[in-house]
Order: sequence, then structure tokens, then C-alpha cells
Amino acid sequence: MFSRLRSDIQCILDRDPAARSAWEVLTCYPGLHALVLHRRAHWCWNHGFKWLGRFISHVSRGLTGIEIHPGAKIGERVFFDHAMGVVVGETAEIGDGCTIYQGVTLGGTSLYKGAKRHPTLGKDVVVSAGAKVLGGFEVGDGAKIGSNAVVIKPVPAGATAVGIPARIIPSKQGESADVSGTDRKFSAYGITQDDDPVSQALRGLIDNAAGQEQQISMIWKALEVLCAQQQMPVPGVGAARETFEAEKFNQLVGK
Repeated sequence: MFSRLRSDIQCILDRDPAARSAWEVLTCYPGLHALVLHRRAHWCWNHGFKWLGRFISHVSRGLTGIEIHPGAKIGERVFFDHAMGVVVGETAEIGDGCTIYQGVTLGGTSLYKGAKRHPTLGKDVVVSAGAKVLGGFEVGDGAKIGSNAVVIKPVPAGATAVGIPARIIPSKQGESADVSGTDRKFSAYGITQDDDPVSQALRGLIDNAAGQEQQISMIWKALEVLCAQQQMPVPGVGAARETFEAEKFNQLVGK
């Protein structure tokens, strides 16, 4: 029990630069308190003490602002950062090393008792503030859910889901969102500037336009040389001097 508690404290120290000591984490972090109380409630739930499990869960909700159903399965080194208003449903599963921020809902869309109604998060998943993950599907290892995203379909491992409804951005070279390995870099709130699909589309259009302008410029130069050899006037004088300022457009979309 104490080794698991030490692991929980260390994972918070690793991921939260505001955490200054193990004592501060132990006494002042409601996410840790919610995990400790959930383990007691989960034990009661699995051993037939359903009401007691729900009561511990209810007390934990009042103390921490985090509502975790006692039937939910939570792995090791899970960090509820800030986490006020988090709701985790009965059949939800949270894998090792996940990070969940405030206002997140791991909810269900089915009313059938006994069915898998809530999502399963793989290892090292980051679910950003206000995100809603709704349904009994799987979010793959190392995936990232953007702030306020509404996810209603599976997310592949390493991918990023942003928007309403969420759009899936494929992973880049198998990068993970979290810090489980020494070669991985933790991304606070799970989202970087490269994870905006609209910006990515605009950058692609800008790069394509810049490439086309370069080709047109080369054609103009070749035409000028040809006209000079034939002693002919160059058609459309001045048009070749117009330039597409790709750098300014890239700055506007945050490149």
C-alpha cells in the first residue's frame, strides 16, 4: 500500500512543477486524496459492500470535488491534476500513467445495466480540461484529448483528438503524450501548437502557394530570357514582381 502511495506521490512531483515536496503533495493535492479513497471504495464494491463503496465515493466527492464511481478501474501512477468537477463512470477504466485535468467526464451513452458504457483509457493518456469522452470505446496508449473536446469514437494509440465532435490527428513517429519513459516529454494539457488541424491545413495551403509562386517566378525568368533572345517585349510587365508573402501568413496561423 505504501509503495503504491509513494509511486502516486512521485508521479505528481514528476508532472507538476508547482509541487515542491512529497509532504505538500500528500496533504494538499485532492487528486491524490480521491485516488486513496477510491481504492477503499473499489475494494468494498468488489467484495459485495456496494452501499459502503458508494458512500465512500460520495464522501470523497464532497471532500475533493472529484466523483469516481467505486466500480471504475484505475491503474497506477494516475494523476488527477486540479481535477475539480471530474466525473468517472462505473465501467470506466483508466490505464497506468494517465493524466486527467479539471472538468473531464468519462461518461456513458447507454442505459443498459451490466454493459460496458464508459470509455477505457490506455496507458499514458492525457485528457485535457473540460473534455468529454462518451461511450464504451477505447482510447489508445499515449493518446491526447484536447481541452473541451467531445470524443464519441475510438482514438488510436498516440493520436490526438480535438474539437466538437473530436477530430482525430494521427500520431507523429509514435510519440507519446506522457512521461512514462525517459525519452518521452510530458505535454501539459496534452496539446501543442502542432495539434490544431485547422492550422495544419492552412500551413499546407501556404506552403503549396509558396511553392507555386517559386515555380511561376522561374517561368517568368525563363520567359524574359527567351524574349530577350528573340528581341520581343515581355508580356505582362510588372506581374512577375508581385510576391506571395508566405512568412506573414505563417505568423498569422502560429507557425
